[in-house]
Amino acid sequence: MITIRSVEFLNNPARFLDPYRFKVTFDCVAPLKDDLEWKLIFVSSPGRTDLDQELDDCLVGPVPVGINSFEFQGAPPDTRTIPPNDVLGVAALILTGSYNDQEFVRIGYYQNTEYDNPEMKENPPASIVFDRLTRELNDKPRVTRFHIKWDGGPTALPAQPAPAPIANGTNVAATSVAVPSADAL
Repeated sequence: MITIRSVEFLNNPARFLDPYRFKVTFDCVAPLKDDLEWKLIFVSSPGRTDLDQELDDCLVGPVPVGINSFEFQGAPPDTRTIPPNDVLGVAALILTGSYNDQEFVRIGYYQNTEYDNPEMKENPPASIVFDRLTRELNDKPRVTRFHIKWDGGPTALPAQPAPAPIANGTNVAATSVAVPSADAL
């Protein structure tokens, strides 16, 4: 029913404390009775799901047949919940799409966080200076699609990754590879 055409980040790279801003474009092949739910999740610490942060969520609907798009803004992560050892380097940002509490797509991006000047990169301060951090999202998302029960459709198949080409903000096709769940990172 829904095919993601692109996810374009409108502020990438950005300051670490800036909100995430992006535009999602998708195709709907049949009318949907209910809204789509989108969530943005920040994963800073592998193996520590208790530290995953849902940055924002939104409902989109009604969804007409055809090409649709919306802009979404998510708050930056709460710096108080990120362990100091996990601030710099790689984290993950996950965008999920659900319909009637059934996740149908998960799009994951690796995020690199570093200081904005060479001196601080080479000799990081003992305490994190969040105002001096920048973030950059990798332009090759990892996409997982799940079979779900849409309106009036057959019973859902078990959730399983399926190929899902998607373009990112630079219009480069991404590899259709499973994104680790927030629980697996």
